Amino acid sequence: MCNLYSNTTAVEAMRRLFKVDPRHDQLGNAEPRSAIHPKGTAPVVALDDEGNRELIEMSWGFRTPKVSKRTGKPIKPAAWNNARDDKLMKSGLWKASFLGRRCLVPASSFNETKGQRPATDYWFALVGEGEERPPFAIAGLWRREIDDLLEPEHPRCVHTMVTTEANDLVRPIHAKGRMPVILQPEDYQTWLTGSPEEAAALLRPYPSEKMRIVLQGIGEKRDAVKDDGR
Repeated sequence: MCNLYSNTTAVEAMRRLFKVDPRHDQLGNAEPRSAIHPKGTAPVVALDDEGNRELIEMSWGFRTPKVSKRTGKPIKPAAWNNARDDKLMKSGLWKASFLGRRCLVPASSFNETKGQRPATDYWFALVGEGEERPPFAIAGLWRREIDDLLEPEHPRCVHTMVTTEANDLVRPIHAKGRMPVILQPEDYQTWLTGSPEEAAALLRPYPSEKMRIVLQGIGEKRDAVKDDGR
């Protein structure tokens, strides 16, 4: 489960990395983000109606209605920020997006915690020359959300990130043995436009020798979030 990540890459650099024409960049002067939490907004690379790659702000987490166990009245909806790779074709929450609305989630690192009271934060990044946290893309899904499930300030589109089995670097930290699916640059187009079978073949752990832990420290208190561990 990943419920915190960062994207500190400048917009112009994201356009180059993900081959987005400036005419399809909707981010404007978006600032780098050192901490993106569920229900927060973040840049996403998705395809528009004409099949062009665009950079667009989305809110993190597919929303589902939620009611109070005590009163039975509606409360703030749940935000499903992770989608398990083995449930993409089985769950009604994910299937339509996996078949027709896959996206790239730009990131520079992601966080996992270990232990409780206090928890320790571990930030994972890719190995790179000359950059502490080289940019990369996580396999994602997106959809246009029901307006009633969103706060007025949230973008109308939401995204989630796909998780798979953890590699040897992440597994000792993550209690459930999961990690985000990190895509190789040569696989970006296949994830965006390939068949379900071709996309599913990309759902594998990223090589642990190409990653490293860049920071660890005492974790902060976070709001309750949802991952597809059902």
